[in-house]
Amino acid sequence: MMKYGNNHPKPAKYQTQRLLFPTISAVVVSIHDVCPKTRETTGRMLADIRDAGAGVASLLVIPDRHKSDPAFTDKDFCGWVKGEVSGGHEAVLHGYYHQRMAGHEQRGVEKMIATRYTAGEGEFFDLSEEKACELLGRGVEEMTGALGEVPRGFIAPAWLMGEGAREGVKKFSFDYTTTVSGVWDLKEGGGFYPSQSLCYSVRAGWRRACSLGWNSLLLAWLEEAPLVRIGLHPPDWDYPHIRAHALRCIERALAGRRAMTYISWIDQQRTHAQFP
Repeated sequence: MMKYGNNHPKPAKYQTQRLLFPTISAVVVSIHDVCPKTRETTGRMLADIRDAGAGVASLLVIPDRHKSDPAFTDKDFCGWVKGEVSGGHEAVLHGYYHQRMAGHEQRGVEKMIATRYTAGEGEFFDLSEEKACELLGRGVEEMTGALGEVPRGFIAPAWLMGEGAREGVKKFSFDYTTTVSGVWDLKEGGGFYPSQSLCYSVRAGWRRACSLGWNSLLLAWLEEAPLVRIGLHPPDWDYPHIRAHALRCIERALAGRRAMTYISWIDQQRTHAQFP
């Protein structure tokens, strides 16, 4: 079995920062696509992962999913999110509409990524820097006003950011962003921490079968890695075998590690880098 070490994924082109390696042992469970319509399922997911040993998670909140589910004008939803944050969870800005804008033309690999891989939800995959900044600014303002805290993390839908979005993110005060292959510490002196995330694709039977096999292999490969990331989506809980597998992965990953949010891990990782 290949072990974690020098065989790490290479960071995407982002900025001139150094390649770093995690030293703080943790399991970060992130629940993506949190919005009013997924609140009930997200609540069940939080209860289940808590029973599996993960008492905290990063909640990736969409401001207005598909332009039909505004989050930050929903007082009940905002009250619920604030309650979860006060209990130790983290609220992360997760795109704005979570829907790719019409009018972009790609061919070949880019078209496959923008349509088939993401089901048309790679919102920040091919935005201009100007448009990315517009959506980021709106999201930060609305989230801060509704929750009373400036979001310290931004994670793009499907973890996809094009050059314009990458440049746009740097113009805000985010502490970090992530890709499927790692975590970017965006502050001065930061860098890229390689850490491939577990994640499930459930849109078809063959995708679910592949996800089970791939995530089992990935978790075995990460056995000696300090940081294990497990990304979950509300539709995962529609399939009992996916739910059961995810919970087993969380339990297994927590052996020798403790559950943390992204921001708590980043904060502790920075402290450890300064005072090893």
